Amino acid sequence: MSRTFDWIDARLATALTPSRRLTLQRPRTLALGFLGLHAVFLVALLPTILTGRVLGDLPLYRQWAELGLGNGFWQGLDVAWVYPIGAMLPIAFAGIAGPLLYQLLWFLMTAALNAVAVGALTDWGRRRSGYKPAWYWLLCSFLLSPVGLLRLEGVTAPIVIVGLVLLARRPVIAALLLALATWIKVWPAAVFLAVVTVSSRKLTMVLTGAALSAGVAASVWLLDAAQFLTGFVTEQTDRALQLEAPVTTPWVWLASLGQHDTVIYENFAIATREVSGPGAGLVASLMTPVMFGAIAAIFVLMVIAQRRQADAAELLLLGSLALVSAFIIFNKVGSPQYMLWLVPIVAVGVGRSWAAWRVPAVLMLAISALTTLIFPIFYLPLIDGNLFSLLLLTARNGLLVALGGWSIVALARSAHTAPRNEAAAGARRALPVGQGRIDG
Repeated sequence: MSRTFDWIDARLATALTPSRRLTLQRPRTLALGFLGLHAVFLVALLPTILTGRVLGDLPLYRQWAELGLGNGFWQGLDVAWVYPIGAMLPIAFAGIAGPLLYQLLWFLMTAALNAVAVGALTDWGRRRSGYKPAWYWLLCSFLLSPVGLLRLEGVTAPIVIVGLVLLARRPVIAALLLALATWIKVWPAAVFLAVVTVSSRKLTMVLTGAALSAGVAASVWLLDAAQFLTGFVTEQTDRALQLEAPVTTPWVWLASLGQHDTVIYENFAIATREVSGPGAGLVASLMTPVMFGAIAAIFVLMVIAQRRQADAAELLLLGSLALVSAFIIFNKVGSPQYMLWLVPIVAVGVGRSWAAWRVPAVLMLAISALTTLIFPIFYLPLIDGNLFSLLLLTARNGLLVALGGWSIVALARSAHTAPRNEAAAGARRALPVGQGRIDG
C-alpha cells in the first residue's frame, strides 16, 4: 500500500516542480483559481438561473422558503422537519429576492462561504502552509460540485473549515461556528465532540455551544414550536436502508441479482430510493445503536490518547475524521452529500502535514470522484441494477470503510506512541493550520 502512495508522491513531485509550487503559493494564482472554478460553476448553472429554475435539492428548499416567506408557514416551527431549525437560515436567505432568483442567490451564498474558507486556510494569503489545503478544498469542491452547489452541505462544510482554523486564536468564535453548523446539519456535532474532548478550554467550548443552543431553543419556544425542536431526530427513526448507504450494499447486490423479496424502491414521501429484503428491516433498526456504540468507542480512544498527552492537533483531526466516518459508515441513510462531511477535516489535515495525511487525502479524492460518477451520472442505471454502476457504488463504499479504518488505526497509534511527559507533549501541540496552540 505504501508503495502506491510513494508512487503518487513521486508523480506529484514530478508534476509540481519548484517553480510551479511557487506559482501555486501566490495569492494571485489562488484567487484566479478560485474565480475560475466558480466561473465554471456559474456557466454550468447559467441556463437554470436565466430560466428561473432550480436543481438538486433546491426545488424543495425553494418550496419551503416560499411557504415561510410568502405564507408564514415555517418548517420546524409549524410542522416537524427533517432538518434542525437552523437550516432554515440559508434556505430562507436564498429566497429573499423571490423564487426566480433562488438558484442565483444560493450559488452566491455558497461561493462567498467557499471564499471565506479559502481565506481562513491561507490567513487571506499570508500563510504559505495554507495554500496546499486551499487548493485541495477547491479540487474536492469541483469533484463534488453536483452536491456541493445544490445541497446544505455546501453551506456547512466551509463553516466547519473556518471553525477548525480559528480554534486556537478565536476559540469562542470557532465554537459558535461549529454549533451553528450543527444546527444547520447535524454532522458537525462530531467535530464539536472531538474539539471538546481535546481542548483544555472544554468549559469555554461547552458553554459557548450551549449558549447558542439555548438561544435557538428559547427562540423556538417563544414561537410556540418547542414540540418541533428535535423533530429532525424523530423524523429519521422510521427510515429504511437507503440505496447508497455502505451498510445497504449487500442488499443492493441481491436486488440486482434478482434475489427473491429483495427490491430497490422509491420512498415517495421523502423522494429517495430505499432497499428492502430479508433481514434489511432488522439491520435498519440496529444501525442507530451500532453507530452510537462506535462513536462511544472512538470517544474512549480519544480520551485515552489525550491522557497520554498525544499531539492535540493531530488527535483533534484524527478523532474528527473517525467520528464523522462512523456517522457515515454505520448510518442506514446514505447520500452523496455526506462525502462533504469528510473533506473539511482532510483538507485541514493536509495543511498540517501532507506526509501524515496523504492516505486519507488520496482516498478522499477517489471517493469524491466515484461519488459524482454514482450520482448523478450513473444513478438511474444503479437503480435498475446495472453491474458497472453497482461496482462503482461498491468501490466507493469500500473506500469509505478504508478511510474510516485508517482513522481508527492512526488514532490508536497516536494513543500508543504518545509522549508521557508534559514537556514533550506541549512541544507537539499546534494549530492544525497556522500558528498557536489548539488547546491554548
